[in-house]
Amino acid sequence: MSEISRSQAHAHRDAGPAPRAPGGTGGTHAARGAAGHGPGGHGSGRPRLGAALSVGDLLEAALPLIADWLPGQRWYAGKGQAITGLHPLTTTPLVTGDPAMVHLLLRVEHGTGSDLYQLLLGLRTEPPTGLLPEAVLGALDHGPYDGATLYDAVHDPELTGRLLGHLATADRFGPLAFRRTPGPGLPSDLLGRAGTAEQSNTSVIFGTEFILKLFRRISPGTNPDLELSLALSRAGSTRIPRVAAWFESRLTGAEPATLGLLQRFLPDAEDGWELALDQVARLKGDPSPGNFAVEAHRLGRATAEVHRVLARALPVARLDREQTERLATAMAERLDAAAAAVPALRRYRTALHAAFQQLTADHLTGLTVQRIHGDLHLGQAMRTPHGWVLLDFEGEPAKSVAERRLPQPALKDVAAMLRSFDYAAAHLLAGADPDPQLAHLAASWAARNRTAYCAGYTAAGGTDPVSCPELLRALEIDKAVYEVVYEARHRPGWLPIPLTAIHRLATAP
Repeated sequence: MSEISRSQAHAHRDAGPAPRAPGGTGGTHAARGAAGHGPGGHGSGRPRLGAALSVGDLLEAALPLIADWLPGQRWYAGKGQAITGLHPLTTTPLVTGDPAMVHLLLRVEHGTGSDLYQLLLGLRTEPPTGLLPEAVLGALDHGPYDGATLYDAVHDPELTGRLLGHLATADRFGPLAFRRTPGPGLPSDLLGRAGTAEQSNTSVIFGTEFILKLFRRISPGTNPDLELSLALSRAGSTRIPRVAAWFESRLTGAEPATLGLLQRFLPDAEDGWELALDQVARLKGDPSPGNFAVEAHRLGRATAEVHRVLARALPVARLDREQTERLATAMAERLDAAAAAVPALRRYRTALHAAFQQLTADHLTGLTVQRIHGDLHLGQAMRTPHGWVLLDFEGEPAKSVAERRLPQPALKDVAAMLRSFDYAAAHLLAGADPDPQLAHLAASWAARNRTAYCAGYTAAGGTDPVSCPELLRALEIDKAVYEVVYEARHRPGWLPIPLTAIHRLATAP
């Protein structure tokens, strides 16, 4: 969606000078009172955080707190389902003493299956100053760590600074491997501050130099964000933030799983979504508030440049006619499932099915596919003083890593960006009484920028969308169908936005 998952974009609003090291005292405990004075504990003295960690004792005390804390996290996928089991796969101490930090890969079983999550657990006799209440899991209540505070270590600048140090020196801890790209050394003395945006991953900002994306829900294999960002960085592309380091974990019987990605921060960049909304908002006072179409054209060029580099760096394939038919059939099946869930779609099914059938008819000799961004929208683009930069090559979060790594038609990214222009324009009408003049202004703004974006994409060597109308139409329909289901479930008031697009695409000549 046009406003979802903008780690670096959101992080810019949180950026500032690197935080100072915490003083080691202050803050509040969750679930218990002062350290070492709860029922069932040792009753005297302070918790013993020594040079070594007893992982077994720590997990025994920590797992009940984790079970209570996990369901409230934005990135937890099992909302509304009871946790039926917690199974640690790897437990790796990264920092010992007081504070301590433990890396945990945890298999969480719930009603419909299980998921693997990455946790960085901080442990202190006293929580760091200013620790957010939602970052605190609680106070441990038995064993050698009785009374110590357990918390999400990404909110502890000192501990995230130590994590950066491991990346800087490419350390290895058992199954965990920290890796660096060639080039100037990384600083090891910056403290990290967690971004405040709600998203499916967690971002940690190190001053104005680096941003670390921590993947929370983990799957075996190289995350597409790392794979594609590395390919573009190694090819010298200036259309992404350069990759500086990453870390991964070996999983038994599977490929290493990507856990975190460190990239250059963009301190002078502006969020494309916010820029677009600013232009749209001005339409109410001035029908021609500025020519965002110039920026849309430049963004189209940037998208094409990224596609061209990816096509050179990674394999390109050609779907034969049978494979193209399967692609169209999958779109049709998603439409049928959506229409069953959202009755407002049903009147358009015949016309939309015809569009998918036409896709096959227009590509009798097959269809070229390659690696693409996979979830492109205005919120994944940042305008810097040197041009547009694209972020977050992770792909559609609802799909498996294997699905997100499959080659796809390059115009899928173009179709997704066209939908984003529609969403931005619709903000002009939000919360207002029906106004035909405003509706016309919004539609004209979207059309103008859609055209400019496609022209820029073509000018930079991308496939001319005008030359593939049925492919672009089918891809845009597929995206709008997804949006219809999403809005119906989560934001019913926004449902008219994708339905308006569905009407336009279904009745197009």
